[in-house]
Formats: sequence, C-alpha cells, structure tokens
Amino acid sequence: MDSFFGREKEIALLRHERETARRAARFTVLTGRRRVGKTALVRKALDDGVLPYVHLPITRQPESTLCGQMQEEAERALGMPIPGSCRRFGELFDALMRESVRRPFTLVLDEFQEFDRTNPGVFGDVQAIWDRHHATSRINLVVSGSVNRLMEKIFFRDSEPLYGRNTGKLVLKPFEPALLKTVFRHYRPRFAPDALLALWTVSGGVARYVDMMMSSRAFTRKAMLASIFSETSPYADEGRTVLADEFGSDYGTYFTILSAVASGKTTSAELKNLLGTDVGGFLGKLEKQYGIVSRKQPLFDRDAAKNGHWQIDDCFFRFWFRFVFKYRYLVELGRYDRLLDIATRDFDTFSGPALERYFRWKFECEGRYTRMGGWWDRKGENEIDLVCEDETRNVLDFYEIKRDPSRIDLRTLAHKRDAFLVKNPDKRDRRISLHALSIDDM
Repeated sequence: MDSFFGREKEIALLRHERETARRAARFTVLTGRRRVGKTALVRKALDDGVLPYVHLPITRQPESTLCGQMQEEAERALGMPIPGSCRRFGELFDALMRESVRRPFTLVLDEFQEFDRTNPGVFGDVQAIWDRHHATSRINLVVSGSVNRLMEKIFFRDSEPLYGRNTGKLVLKPFEPALLKTVFRHYRPRFAPDALLALWTVSGGVARYVDMMMSSRAFTRKAMLASIFSETSPYADEGRTVLADEFGSDYGTYFTILSAVASGKTTSAELKNLLGTDVGGFLGKLEKQYGIVSRKQPLFDRDAAKNGHWQIDDCFFRFWFRFVFKYRYLVELGRYDRLLDIATRDFDTFSGPALERYFRWKFECEGRYTRMGGWWDRKGENEIDLVCEDETRNVLDFYEIKRDPSRIDLRTLAHKRDAFLVKNPDKRDRRISLHALSIDDM
C-alpha cells in the first residue's frame, strides 16, 4: 500500500519505549502472524530521525555471511566503524551494546526466530551480553518474529536463556473493521457492502492481503476473486509458505485437518474418522500453540465438550484451505478458471460465517460486551448467531446475522431467545434485546 494506516496505539507504545531507553535499556518483543505489517509498523514508529535507527533482518544463510552484511548496515546507520570483522552475531551485538552505553539508539532485529536455524547458540549469547551491559546501556532493542511457535519458545519458556529478559511485549493484530473500511475508502471512496465483505473474507484484515487487493485495483467481489485465481497471483502458494515453518515436519497432517475443518468437518469425531487416528493432540497444538483454530461452543454451556465444534479463526486461512488447498490438483494443472468458478459458485454460502466473524471482531474492538458467542441446543433445533452479554450494564443482546436482510425474521429469533432462556434461567434478569445485522450494517 502506498500509505500507512492507523496503528496509533502501537506507534505510541513503541515511541514511549524509545523515550524510556534514553535513560534505561528497553527490550521489546514484537510478534504477530506473517504479513500483518510488523516491519512497516516499526519503521513508521521509529525510523523518523529522533534516534539513530538500525534495522537488521535475520535471513537464512551462514552466520558469518549474515553478520558481515549486518555489520555493514550497522556501521552505515550509526555512522561509525565497528572494529574487526564480526563472524558471529554475539560479537556484533556486544559491540552495539557497548556503543549504546555512549549514546541511545534503536536496534531492530527482524525475524529473530531465524537464528534457531542458523545458530541456536545465538540466544544464549544475546542473554549473556544483555545481562552484562543492560544496566548501563541506553539501547532501544526491538525483536520481531512471525513464527509464533518459535517466538513463544525463545522468550516465554522458562527453560530458555532469553526467558524474562524482555521489558515489554506487543502483539500486532490484523486491521480492525473500522480501519479496514478506512483503507478501502482511501482507494475506493464508494464501495458496495458486498465488496467490503469480500475483502474481509479473503484477507481477514491482514495488511499484506488487503494490499494485494488494493494494489491490483480489485474493488469488487468479482475482481477480488479474479485477482486471487490468476496465474500470476501469489495467493496459491501463500498458505503453505506462511504455515510450513509453524508446523515443521508434521505440516501434512495439520494441513489435512485444517482443510477438513474449512470444508465442514468440525467435530473431533469427524476428524478422527477422516484421519483414522486420534487428533486431540494436533487440535490442541493448533489452538494453544499456533492460535489458528478454536473450539466453538454454545455460550454459557456447562458441558460444552459434548456440544462443541472446531473452527478456523483466521479468515485468510479459512478461505485458502477451502478454495486453494482443497483443490490443489487444479492449482497443479493451472486450472485457475475452474477454481474461480468454484469460488464464485460457493462464495455466498461461504461468506456467511465470515460476516458473523466480522461483527464479533467489530464488537470486540469496540469493547461493547464482556462475553460473546454463538448458541445452539443439543438437538440442533435452535441456533442463535451471536449472543452478547455486558455484565456491567446488565445487558443481553441476541443477534440474527444474514447477508441478505430480507431473510432475517426477528419472530423466529424471539422463539430461539425463549429456548435459550429455558436453558439459562439465570439470565432472565438481564435487559434483553433482539437485533438484526446484515451486510448493509458493516
């Protein structure tokens, strides 16, 4: 994108840490899924001339080669020679920490988890050097990483050398709904609600995927799908590229599970039958370690284990597994025309749950409620798209969410509300309201 949008809170936090570093060393860990805009955020916040800014990306190459490149960049950014020829990162980091005693500056180590492949011993070196110098240092150290599995291990597992060394943590999330609309409006002042839903469905607010649509001037649903399913689009390889590092050697099993969930096999029993083996361990890691899926269960259900379903939380991955990975044989044949036909045919149905996710994410960002979720009974006779409770205001709101507002029937929702209250009589004292939401309300 040719402009930078939003992120005011994150920018303010990073700049506050920089000001603090004028007096005492700061060590911020910045995480977030790939393509969410971490590098752009750091540059916007800190590469503004207030303090010298050193940005060192960690790439997969021999440590000696990498350190030679980083030494040249550090010397350029700081306007000073670094004695000797650094062949190990510890040597370079020690020189930079010593320089930070003399003057404050920002050091950004981008994709820090890549040292796990290059030389895992770097983490112990960084720990020892930080412990030796940080009391007198005035460095503003920002370490970013995209592979959640490795970043959690490096910084937040108590057996690792860098555990407890960071002074702050920032998790960068996708664009909030209001910001997504601001970005879209910048490129297309008047857009149809259906186009906004399509943009949300294929991107989930992730900066890189929003940029893919905006830079290709794909401002309608038809144009977005055509842009995705074209021979020159990077979209086909994107899911595998982003997740291969996360899953390691087990990526085949994880991909099969996620593809099945995206296609509607959402119970543990269905997934076990598909793979012919217990999937509890895989699902547990997908939920707690990778943060890609969650267990969807009826709100306030006291026995949710028997009535829950798995869902992919990330809109992009949900779309990619449903329409790209599932039909990877068509990708291999180069039949993007058939993929486009399938996605066009199924998009209305597929985007319905994405619309529900949009409103839930919108309410979360606004801080409107204290608890939210869908609700359904055991027999499947009554299902409510979204139930929202605000305990501070004693409010309980029921939402029926449909793409087409003409399909919403609040009388039916009232019957479902009554069924809900039979199962949850302790909620009867709330101030209860019924609401309708459609793409016109996005």
